[in-house]
Amino acid sequence: MAGASKNSRTTVATQKFICPDCSGEIVMKTIFENGRLRNIAECQKCKRTERRPKDFK
Repeated sequence: MAGASKNSRTTVATQKFICPDCSGEIVMKTIFENGRLRNIAECQKCKRTERRPKDFK
């Protein structure tokens, strides 16, 4: 019986984060500094940066 695999049946949910100050979109960026990769969340409109999107609240 050739059915769809379990992984192909899962849904992908993409969540958009909105900055509470300027209502701009928050995107995740990866920065290489001091020999390490760091993920930061940055608002595209006001350029505010935090460690993760929920820290903007």
